[in-house]
Amino acid sequence: MKLDLGAEAFHQPSHINATVASVPDAIDFSKPSSSKTRLSTMLFAVTSGVAGGAMLSTQGLATGALQWMFIVLALVGGFLSTWSPCGYSSLSLLRPAGKYSLASVMRWSPTFMTHALGYALGALMLGGMLGLIGWALFSKLPFSYMAGGMALLALGYGAHQLGFMKMPYPQRRAQVPHDARFRFRSSTIGLLYGYALGMNYLTYVQTPILYIVTGVALLSGNVITAIAVIAIFNIGRCLPVAVNFLPISNQSVQAWLARWQERAVEIDGFLLLSIGSAALMLLLL
Repeated sequence: MKLDLGAEAFHQPSHINATVASVPDAIDFSKPSSSKTRLSTMLFAVTSGVAGGAMLSTQGLATGALQWMFIVLALVGGFLSTWSPCGYSSLSLLRPAGKYSLASVMRWSPTFMTHALGYALGALMLGGMLGLIGWALFSKLPFSYMAGGMALLALGYGAHQLGFMKMPYPQRRAQVPHDARFRFRSSTIGLLYGYALGMNYLTYVQTPILYIVTGVALLSGNVITAIAVIAIFNIGRCLPVAVNFLPISNQSVQAWLARWQERAVEIDGFLLLSIGSAALMLLLL
């Protein structure tokens, strides 16, 4: 097969050697939306957030609404982190071995459970550390100050995700160790991957919702609250691996992720802008 791509030609064999397992190269990749579309998304997110916040404020539901909005943001943010490099890797490597069957899934189940345990340990470690620091430094901070600061941060990173503002994005440019699959059994790999990803700052995470989650855990000034905050985010990170309980091929999962790569970034920005705007309205009214 031959495809003309600009001045160069792309050649791909029209047949595949039956003795070699291979996957044809992808030639269709997710593309970001146009500037006009992203601007419309930003305006709609802010408008809907302001309207929603004003409506909740008139019903006297400010505190409860802020808590539930954050829970939704943290949980969905954990899910959106699947579009990080390690999300692709985890879904690909932590799979039942051999042909799909009830027996293969049952043999794989301990891997999923140890993976979830790793995320729980990560939440305990990271949340505990942030909670202790917050207790020492921010235990007297008024709730409105914390919520307002996080709302403003959410607006900034929402605009960042849609390409209209540049925000700092400190991340460790690292992934989970791929060679672990050659050295450990599947359940051990699940535990190691879960812990590394559950710590959230040992590997690269694509969504800036992580910074909002970290900020809330730190400024809460309470160890138990901080652990719970990180745990909610980690639940969202862990659950996508459960797709491997279903008879879906790895290639199908990876292709779906690739098709939604840019849309995930835009959904990320929409959530940050809409929830940030709603939170500010609840605090101001």
